[in-house]
Amino acid sequence: MQPSRPGRPDPRAQAQQAHLAASLAGAVDLAAVKARSEAAARAQAAPPPSPAAPAGAPGAAVVDVTEDTFQAEVLDRSFQVPVVLDLWAEWCGPCKQLSPVLERLAAEGGGSWVLAKVDVDANPALAQGLRVQGIPAVKAVWQGQLVAEFTGAIPEDQARQFVAELVRATTGGAVPDAGDGEAADDDPRLDAAEAALERGDLAAAEAAYQAIVDAEPDHPVAGLALRQVQLFRRADEAGPDALALADAAPDDVTAQTRAADFLLGTGDVEGAFARLLDVVRRTAGEERDQVRKHLVELFGVVGDQDPRVGDARRQLTLALY
Repeated sequence: MQPSRPGRPDPRAQAQQAHLAASLAGAVDLAAVKARSEAAARAQAAPPPSPAAPAGAPGAAVVDVTEDTFQAEVLDRSFQVPVVLDLWAEWCGPCKQLSPVLERLAAEGGGSWVLAKVDVDANPALAQGLRVQGIPAVKAVWQGQLVAEFTGAIPEDQARQFVAELVRATTGGAVPDAGDGEAADDDPRLDAAEAALERGDLAAAEAAYQAIVDAEPDHPVAGLALRQVQLFRRADEAGPDALALADAAPDDVTAQTRAADFLLGTGDVEGAFARLLDVVRRTAGEERDQVRKHLVELFGVVGDQDPRVGDARRQLTLALY
């Protein structure tokens, strides 16, 4: 990402900042669909992190991050491997205890994860966007979303366990191969879908993504984008009246699923999950199975890397058994 020229707004930078805000908030919206697709494509095109690269250099296992490089070194990179943010300041004593531990663990990781160091004094907008309330603060990013965090200096064994669990839950420790195929953003089939998204034509975007998935089921971008666009189309069709209609008919399973679609489409992930979990607890037989399938579909839209999905899956298991 190129820095903006002084005095002249950079539309691309403004769009990326909007996408960043959506990703950090965990919101699901049309801008986030396009941003995640683009980030995944850029990650495929970029070389994988290398422990041999000098610390602080782009692509290294330990890298210094600024507001200008956050998109490439954190959000984009998190589609290859998990990225651990170390938010620190020069005056912070506990930071000086924790940072060397994290740097050593990152070097030992051999490229299976990246440590991104952020000086909060030099990058106040990042600190604000990440909702930093105290330092040292450590936040883990996977596929463009915050998935774990802690605040304060912790012993090395706890830091090692944090990283190990993060890697195990995301990539299982796999290191991306530098020779992995063509960049997804070079795929001309995505252009029609993204153009449809930009003009708000959800039906056309869905058809374009569906055609890609039909031809290439394992496409790195189209599958997730298709599920998200299908959600937005359903949420748009349900409209804001969906909540009132569902509240007026608590035993109407279809009304409840439409309301959940509307909630998730407007970014209320917890509300959507809670509504369907409540219906699962109150129903049985085919109706319960219908709601369960719909809830699992919404899990796929949000992504298993989101901790809210893990919590909801556990609640679903308890409700079913």
